[in-house]
Amino acid sequence: MNIHNISAIVTGGASGLGAATARLLAKAGARVAICDLNMTLALDLANQINGLAIHCDVADETSARGAFELVKSTHGPARILVNCAGIATAGRIVGKQGPSPLQDFEKTIRINLIGTFNMLRLAAADMMTLEPMEEGERGVIVSTASVAAYEGQIGQSAYAASKGGVVSLTLPAAREFAQFGIRVNAIAPGLFMTPLLGGLPEEAIHNLSASIPFPKRLGLAEEFAALVKHIIENRYINGESIRLDGALRMQPK
Repeated sequence: MNIHNISAIVTGGASGLGAATARLLAKAGARVAICDLNMTLALDLANQINGLAIHCDVADETSARGAFELVKSTHGPARILVNCAGIATAGRIVGKQGPSPLQDFEKTIRINLIGTFNMLRLAAADMMTLEPMEEGERGVIVSTASVAAYEGQIGQSAYAASKGGVVSLTLPAAREFAQFGIRVNAIAPGLFMTPLLGGLPEEAIHNLSASIPFPKRLGLAEEFAALVKHIIENRYINGESIRLDGALRMQPK
């Protein structure tokens, strides 16, 4: 898909991987809507890239529908959706205080998996009604999984389960929407220099980097964004969950 002048939505677009993606899509000529809960950061970035900032809870149907309607009335129907919204949680299934609180697991699944599904289903429903473009393509959806989907560490059970769900969702969604010219893919990033890891001490970052075969550093948000852009532009990538991790394979802990 040619990104220029296309309406795009990036969830979790106010910071980290989402912000880098929003910047790159805007640079490529897309009309970008940043959906996030942090409106201070979202508005700041939107002003920088001449985009649209929308307060959106991706796991809430009313909030998500409202976001799509606002995008449609401002930028036109979205042909690109990039799901970056999510949370990273840690905690053993059974800790010193006993079984982990069920609501902690539910919250992670709700935001990371149900939120991704919610935005995907609404985006696809809109895309199906649009006029086809070159080779019959109507839209592209890219979700964010994680290497934890494959090698979840001790303490990552909720996070790994949520991201494993994103991986498992990708192929059946791609198969279902193929007849409408809508492609669905996911990226499974490894250790990236995001605000979460960027706040760690330098020694901790060095130790994390040492575990990565090559290059021996944390991934850059711009590298994630570049892969999103390539997936959008390369029409033959469909139904894939692509690892972006420098050949990292996570150890049990």
